[in-house]
Amino acid sequence: MLVALIAIDKPGSLELRKANREAHVAYLKASDAVQQAGPFLSNTGEMCGSLIILEVADMEAAQAFAAGDPYGKAGLFESVELRQWNRVIG
Repeated sequence: MLVALIAIDKPGSLELRKANREAHVAYLKASDAVQQAGPFLSNTGEMCGSLIILEVADMEAAQAFAAGDPYGKAGLFESVELRQWNRVIG
């Protein structure tokens, strides 16, 4: 199943994001579940959240992935939402 992980950064946390970015990207690259990933951008072009499309067996696997993310462990996110997603195009 495909799951969209939608994470919004806490306000004023760009430096925390930058400090943990290398570990976060390595975590994404090490996972076979990640199909697509990238940051949300603010109106000024600064990173302010994340969208990750996961292909996992079930929602529990998506939750486990989210729990292991270095960004989440660092306390970067104000909110994290996991939603089952259906690819129609692409």
